[in-house]
Amino acid sequence: MSRKPMVRPGGRSARVQASVHAAVRELEAEQGREALTVPLVAARAGVTPSTIYRRWGDLQELLSDVAVERLRPEAPPEDRGDLASDLQAWAEQFLEEMASPPGRAYIRDALLGDPDGSNAGRCSAYAAEQVDVILARAVDRGERAPEVEAVMDRVVAPLMYRILFRPDRLDAAFARGLVAGLLDSPVR
Repeated sequence: MSRKPMVRPGGRSARVQASVHAAVRELEAEQGREALTVPLVAARAGVTPSTIYRRWGDLQELLSDVAVERLRPEAPPEDRGDLASDLQAWAEQFLEEMASPPGRAYIRDALLGDPDGSNAGRCSAYAAEQVDVILARAVDRGERAPEVEAVMDRVVAPLMYRILFRPDRLDAAFARGLVAGLLDSPVR
């Protein structure tokens, strides 16, 4: 059972989270994932192991939390001037990042240490926020745009399925085809 309490957006809690996340990233880069332990992370972060256990429950939940933060987009999607171009570019970038070895590792970690599904929901929300930006820009330009959920169901979900279960059948053409199928459909 997850022991993660609600996190306040500042103060000591935010500093602890930042130092623990940084410690995980540094130790993983230096020693490899297999060497990570709660006591090792705690020592590097300058906290007690009990702090990590209280906040995250176990190492897998900590790795899941770190992975979710790494999956957060760093910038808004590129504006290429029209809905089709914007959505295709975003889908290709999403596919490239998520299908990469680090991307798959982050997805795996995010899901494995997520007993209540909240991390999966956060990852889904990141994608939906990016899609919403693209669709809002299209509407502002006077273009007809599908609903966010249509893009999630008809573009993001098939991409994630292939990333997780059929990686041998992935390429940019697949992502472009999903977008074209959505935009060409009379029902959006």
